[in-house]
Amino acid sequence: MAAQKKFMMITSKGTLDWAYPPFILGSTAAALDMETSIFFTFYGLNLLLKDLNMKATPTANPAMPMKMPFGPKWFQGINWPIPNLVINNVPFFDNFVTLLLKKTFKNHGVASIPELRDICVEAGVKMIACQMTMDVFGYTKDDFIDGIEFAGAATALEIGSSSDMQFFI
Repeated sequence: MAAQKKFMMITSKGTLDWAYPPFILGSTAAALDMETSIFFTFYGLNLLLKDLNMKATPTANPAMPMKMPFGPKWFQGINWPIPNLVINNVPFFDNFVTLLLKKTFKNHGVASIPELRDICVEAGVKMIACQMTMDVFGYTKDDFIDGIEFAGAATALEIGSSSDMQFFI
């Protein structure tokens, strides 16, 4: 019988659009019976907080499509080029983009980040909060969801060195 494959991911980003890849890949790897570990560092650490308050922003993300998740199909099919002048100068534009992205995911039947995170916990994905990042940002263990571990870079490297696949997000 073949040995169980190991999958390790480092997650360093914590915006709404960057939250999907680690939880989708992590839950899928676990469903495929892989021993799965995700090390959350820098802004990715925010994905393990009890209080998720993620936003998406098109600032510095020119590849982000701006399609409307409502209206007739022809309207939804338009890729709206939003100039930087609007992105950077319209108050609360990030809130608008976040609302549109959440609605788009919901319209396509994609689970929310809290749901995907819960799936990972239930599936036994080892989720590790970076202790150094916690110290730098002033977090305590009480700020985070239950069922995670706390460790440093040496642990991440140890897990990664014995993994069949390593991803960095």
